[in-house]
Amino acid sequence: MNHSHAQEIAYIVKAYPRTSETFIANEVRLLEQAGLRLQIFSLLHVAQTQEHGVFKQIQAKVTYLPPLDSLSRSRFLSWMWRNGKRVAASHLRLAGKRPGAYLGCLFKALAMGVKYRKRKTDLCRKKIIKEFLQAGYIAEKILRAPQIKHLHAHFCGTTTTVALFVSRLCTLPFSFSAHAKDIYQQQQNPGDLLQRKIKQAAFVATCTLTNQDHLLQMCASSKPIYRIYHGVNTQLFRPPLRHGTIERPLILSIGRLVPKKGFTYLVQACHHLKQQGHNFDCVIIGDDGGEHAALTRQIRQLELRQTVRLPGPMTQEALLQWYQQATVFALPCVVLDDGDRDGIPNVLLEAMAVGLPVVSTPISGIPEVVHHERNGILVPQRDSVALAAAIETLFTQAALRSRLGEAARQHIHHQHDSARTTVELVRLFQSSLYLGQDAIPLAGSKQGHANV
Repeated sequence: MNHSHAQEIAYIVKAYPRTSETFIANEVRLLEQAGLRLQIFSLLHVAQTQEHGVFKQIQAKVTYLPPLDSLSRSRFLSWMWRNGKRVAASHLRLAGKRPGAYLGCLFKALAMGVKYRKRKTDLCRKKIIKEFLQAGYIAEKILRAPQIKHLHAHFCGTTTTVALFVSRLCTLPFSFSAHAKDIYQQQQNPGDLLQRKIKQAAFVATCTLTNQDHLLQMCASSKPIYRIYHGVNTQLFRPPLRHGTIERPLILSIGRLVPKKGFTYLVQACHHLKQQGHNFDCVIIGDDGGEHAALTRQIRQLELRQTVRLPGPMTQEALLQWYQQATVFALPCVVLDDGDRDGIPNVLLEAMAVGLPVVSTPISGIPEVVHHERNGILVPQRDSVALAAAIETLFTQAALRSRLGEAARQHIHHQHDSARTTVELVRLFQSSLYLGQDAIPLAGSKQGHANV
């Protein structure tokens, strides 16, 4: 029985559209294709110079919150005066409609602000008050949209704190998807805040078995934690019709220019390969997350300006052409000292779907998809010499390139096709929407996991 025409899910995200988070857009598109209706609430409105084609296929209405200033280097009372008035009307209407729920949530937010403050000398954790202000704005909108019956947040930091507050204000179930640094960085969820979110959520989804095990170990909760892999559109990302002769090999890498991607080690590996007499090109595609200047300086110092290029971000459609031209895909991810890391980078899935031989590192969830010497090569993190040796092997052994690339394509087709991976999420949402959150099944879940 399909009630999706009457009931909707509110998706709470940090920023939309964000070109580096196409997995969220792809998920929304597939949920809509499955008959679910969504509304998107974006805490930030980030201007994008380029937009992936998938965003144009999404029907969901997008509501942007009033921009609130950064809390850093601001006195809290002056910050409240400047920013509180931007959402004051929504909060006043909300308090008038649901005074009991509003006061109860306000007191809970203040108590959380005190409990999770950074220092004992602080009055409270200001960030939680900011999240309460954002939640009140969303909650007032949702009360005027009674067709919304469930809340879902992506990333378990700020967005899930906002969803937790909206849930209290509107008496609606919420769930969230946990991904990478949001799980492992303590400042994202100080104290037992993440455990609290898990216990209060209808369900939790995460994109790797490694993440799922970590969450289960930190929270002995009866709530289900589902491992639902990100999927890739294998109809879009597919091998070229014919492979041309490789005259000058191309190393391709894609991702935001941030330290956890390990691009500095890839540049160093290119230096090793040049010293060994190899002629090739290396293209690192992605928007600047703070590392562009350092990488540009490293490329210049190692005299690689004719070899390594940083062309900036591109749409998925443009990326596909690069995937189909490349010889090797390399992404030497690392775990940073503060715990920041990738889960399973979507670009790895895309490269493998195109039939590229991939080289990466055995961190986080990457070994769940890249099986060493079966469908790719894994080298130790922060080891540019091993990385260069693996790339050199793929340069010189055409049969190995072909075997690993074909195995990679088959693995993605059978395990990570988005048409398959989204099925479990559809079922979870339908269970919450139509039967109530108590009906979400716990069977097979390690305490509640679905291996999709």
